[in-house]
Amino acid sequence: MPLVAWSSDYSVGVMSIDGQHSKLFDILNELHDAMKTGQGKTVTGALLDKLMSYTKEHFSCEERLMEAAGYPGLAKHRTHHEALTRQVGEFMTRFQRGEGTVTVDLLIFVRDWLKNHIQREDKEYGPCLNQHGIK
Repeated sequence: MPLVAWSSDYSVGVMSIDGQHSKLFDILNELHDAMKTGQGKTVTGALLDKLMSYTKEHFSCEERLMEAAGYPGLAKHRTHHEALTRQVGEFMTRFQRGEGTVTVDLLIFVRDWLKNHIQREDKEYGPCLNQHGIK
């Protein structure tokens, strides 16, 4: 059973972005599943790499779409993205140093990030993108 299942409640109304968000939920649930079977530390490094890579790709795509639509909140949203990217980088550093709590902390961080960032900041740009033909 997933820790957090993707549902239409998380939809921002832009199909490509919803698909990307769904993949981020998959990464979170991979980590959760690994932790439930005692494999959390084994997969954390690979999942952090995957999360960092996919997050950068996703944020870049979101920002391009917001720019194309003339979304007025782009600068503020970009600041959120930069902070989230820094936080993932900090988790990578902690993992590389061998910190024992990084897996649980990462799981909580990603869960809260997905729930809060999508539900608050991302849902704000959906209507603007839709008004500019981005669905």
